Amino acid sequence: MGKKRSGAGLTGPQQAAKFLGVSVLSGVVLAGIAIPGAGALGLAAKGTVEGFDEIPANLKTPPLSQRTTILDAEGGLIATVYSRDRQVVPLTAISPYMQKAIVAIEDSRFYEHGAIDAKGILRAVNRNAQEGGAAQGASTLTQQYVKNVFVEEAGDDETKVREAQEKSLGRKIRELKYSIQVEEELGKKKILENYLNITYFGQQAYGIESAAQRYFSKPAKDLTLDESALLAGVVQSPSRFDPVNDAQEAMKRRNVVLQRMADMKDVSQTEADEAKKKPVTLKVTRPKNGCITAVKGAGFFCDYVRNTFLTDPVFGKTREERAKLWNQGGLTVRTTLDPQSQESVNESIKDHVNQDDKVATAVTLVQPGTGRVLAMGQSKPYGFGKNETQINFSVDKRMGGSNFGFPTGSTFKPFVAAAALERGVPAGKTYQSPHDMEYPSPVQTCGDKPWVNTMHDRVENESESEVGPYGMRDAMAKSVNTYFVEMISDNALGLCPVTEMTTKLGVIPADGTKLPEVPAIALGTEGMSPLTMANAYATFANRGVYCTPVALESITDAHGKALAVPKSQCDRVMAEKTADTVNTLLLGVIDSGTGTAAGLTDRQNAGKTGTTDSRYNAWFVGYTPNMAGATWVGSGGSKQVSMENITIGGQYYDKVYGGGLPGPIWKQAVSGALEGREAPNFTTVTIPESGIPAGGGRPNPNPNPNPNKPGKPGKPGGDGKPGGRPGGQTAAGATGGATGGNTPTNPFPDISLEPGFIGGPEGP
Repeated sequence: MGKKRSGAGLTGPQQAAKFLGVSVLSGVVLAGIAIPGAGALGLAAKGTVEGFDEIPANLKTPPLSQRTTILDAEGGLIATVYSRDRQVVPLTAISPYMQKAIVAIEDSRFYEHGAIDAKGILRAVNRNAQEGGAAQGASTLTQQYVKNVFVEEAGDDETKVREAQEKSLGRKIRELKYSIQVEEELGKKKILENYLNITYFGQQAYGIESAAQRYFSKPAKDLTLDESALLAGVVQSPSRFDPVNDAQEAMKRRNVVLQRMADMKDVSQTEADEAKKKPVTLKVTRPKNGCITAVKGAGFFCDYVRNTFLTDPVFGKTREERAKLWNQGGLTVRTTLDPQSQESVNESIKDHVNQDDKVATAVTLVQPGTGRVLAMGQSKPYGFGKNETQINFSVDKRMGGSNFGFPTGSTFKPFVAAAALERGVPAGKTYQSPHDMEYPSPVQTCGDKPWVNTMHDRVENESESEVGPYGMRDAMAKSVNTYFVEMISDNALGLCPVTEMTTKLGVIPADGTKLPEVPAIALGTEGMSPLTMANAYATFANRGVYCTPVALESITDAHGKALAVPKSQCDRVMAEKTADTVNTLLLGVIDSGTGTAAGLTDRQNAGKTGTTDSRYNAWFVGYTPNMAGATWVGSGGSKQVSMENITIGGQYYDKVYGGGLPGPIWKQAVSGALEGREAPNFTTVTIPESGIPAGGGRPNPNPNPNPNKPGKPGKPGGDGKPGGRPGGQTAAGATGGATGGNTPTNPFPDISLEPGFIGGPEGP
């Protein structure tokens, strides 16, 4: 005969026999849910026995995750991360109150039955039959432990987690057989210890030690009666009974546990009643693992490293394989993060934007020629509290960024210029560039069907004095909207070369969609991430060679074995002369254009400003030959904030524009990052003058046909809010400077349109 187990449980064969006997006799079992008879499921008793016998008897518990250490480029610690916030402790290090509380509320007959509680099953069957549903369950602690093992093995794979938790006949049968094995091999005390160490207690706490630290800032051995009852109550529904978010609901559940303990004679009724009178008093400790612990303000870079690992096939063919490797941990990850650059980014952000401001900023720096991500920071820290976020504003949605990114305004214009130069458009090309005009139509796309301005949508420049003709140099320096709309609409260019160029530069909308073929893209209507923009501009710095961004230098596993890491892929995407010409154009933006506030004093730098409609977003993207960076300021949440008459970082701004706030943030960040480092110069070219002074007074060749007719509601010019899709406007929300077809020349007669409006030229 098999040996007896602790708690006077039955042997393995006896358990199986009892299970099958109860199944056949009652026609309903399995973890406390009333299930139709075997015949209704198409399962004969014989088939059920065979299926049960065929289930493997060995439950392989996954190894406990180990610590992974993430380091910067110089070997300094950034963070230590785990797949689960868990600290395994022996049963002797867990309060006796906690042990009794969890048994009382989850499986009061735990020490009296084996893996299966036959009385509990029959009681549940009877209750459920009376109430006509699955009102009562009968899963034992052992069964729950086995289920948690399956969940743990599933890791972050949502599909496998659901499969591990589904209430199916097959899963329950497998769970029961494994439970018999566990009872046979471990005994009651070890099962209870394992259960308390593996169970999820909410608030990212796995296991009782982490839960005690999270909620009460004390070890599990010191938990009091009322604290133990509270945590035991959380297990049934960690979200519903979360004491941090709903203390009243948690207290009700706690008192149910206390009464159950009194009924089971674990404590006296007097002790239970006294504990019930106590309020829920928490002393919450923030999680001590994961990217939330990152130093040097590198929480979001840490998260980017994690997402890089989980999305790159070099670490496994499927996300499941990659997640398993990451969750097992024991890795030492050396990254590209440059401590000097990261510190400079942090200081600049701190000096310009406060954590509790209505808007946020994000700054990302990369190295031209290598794709190395050198720094990544933002004003709202990585976390779960007030004015904190887990959204990485610097990256695309698939890497943990915002859903749609942020419209870029005029920082998109250099891509149009690069595409035109590659197509042979001369750098001295002049366009009429009136103050106000209809979008030219039709415009050639990559397909057979051209874009047509069926709504007679219009585009205008920043101020009425901005009337061409302009050449490319002045148009870029002053960020003249109509110039670049004429350029992208020119038969010599069209939309296709522009979208082809942006694809080569990795300029993909943050939500992963395709860049639309509409003329308004010239004015930065689509949402992008700072990393995307910084890395694209790094291609100009690298004289036309694009390198994919990388964050990993090396990885070793728990045994010291080196793992392969993704390398930057570098390809020439434009001629050197094209890049040199763009660099010369963007040097002019810094020297005498909209970006003068971003000019470095000790080295050459080039860049472009951008401001979107209603001043929801403001950008500066700039670079030197050895560093490129993007700074975005805007609304990080779902509610858009117009940056007019606003205080940011303790300073009042009547209007925020790309050169006025993002520019200085970029300047300080890059100045510190490059301090003490070489200062190479750009290779420049000669760009001819346009031949006609800017604002030369030429009459507007396409005046508004009806200046007295008000704008349509929902479109710029009507109520001042973005609406519709003028000029091919996209869902990103920026209008690119378009106004309704029958709107007045100045859609806001009571407002002076200052530099920076709708992707146009910024102010001084």
